[in-house]
Amino acid sequence: MKPVRLLIALGIASLVTLVLSVANGTADLGLEQTLAGLFGAGDATTAVIIWEIRLPRALAAFLTGAALGASGAALQGLLRNPLADPGVLGVSASASLGAVIALYFGLASLSAFALPALALIGALAATAVLAVLGAGRLGPVGLILAGVGLSSFAGALTALTINLAPNPFAIADLITWMLGSVANRSWVDLGFAAPFWVAGAVLLALAAPGLRSLSLGEETAASLGADVGRIRLLTVLGTALLTGAAVAVAGVIGFVGIVAPHLIRPFVNHDPARLIWPSALLAGVLLSLADLVLRLAPLDQELRLGVMAALIGAPAFIWIAARNRGIGQ
Repeated sequence: MKPVRLLIALGIASLVTLVLSVANGTADLGLEQTLAGLFGAGDATTAVIIWEIRLPRALAAFLTGAALGASGAALQGLLRNPLADPGVLGVSASASLGAVIALYFGLASLSAFALPALALIGALAATAVLAVLGAGRLGPVGLILAGVGLSSFAGALTALTINLAPNPFAIADLITWMLGSVANRSWVDLGFAAPFWVAGAVLLALAAPGLRSLSLGEETAASLGADVGRIRLLTVLGTALLTGAAVAVAGVIGFVGIVAPHLIRPFVNHDPARLIWPSALLAGVLLSLADLVLRLAPLDQELRLGVMAALIGAPAFIWIAARNRGIGQ
């Protein structure tokens, strides 16, 4: 499939998914009421439900998935590893640790920018470590193991923070970021994350052409005139901004950054430069549908989105790893 057709198809699927997400919920509005409310032709109650409750949540799920999908695709191109992902490599856990620190020390109450800023710092630090390790020092399997170790270390520090939390209310806030959720997200939350998402997307757009040359190896890419250091820096900063902002909005959401690029890769002839944006759209659709299923599921207590993503994504990760038998060679 041609890249333009693929993007158009995924764009249409994204719009349909968002409309379905807005139309369905505790109060079933139906397609006609939903469209009327979206375009300002509905009653006041419908407008509040759509614009203040459902649409911010739907966009939070979609944009979080898109950020993680783009980050996963970019990291896989940079590290030349189909199992690379912000969650598996510890980037999401490190960003979550930054957010947890902001909550634990009360920094989030002092400034609205404290939580996303510390989440971004955590994501940036983790991604920088992985970029350094991936610069010819570790093979694919070693890099995955290093990411697992980084994720475990960040998780241990997060658990320590929870263990030292002064009261049950603080523990509840901290656990929210570990489990992942887009419930009760508002336009304010999206407004804070939007600049970081836009900046991250721009950086990945600048890095994308270089990722194609990196697929031949860093030495070969350098011999062809590619600025390997610049490509690495742009990718590191871009994925850190995207992942950090995603964690600031939704907490830790794992595996979507692996599954979406894996599904898209055959349609772009395994070209890492053309993989990023289709992966972003598909990941947004997948996470939006997962959130919709959680909202409509007949359960006494709504499951967390991060839990749902892990339940689906972990088996998919195992399947992808089993299929790529040559990854450690």
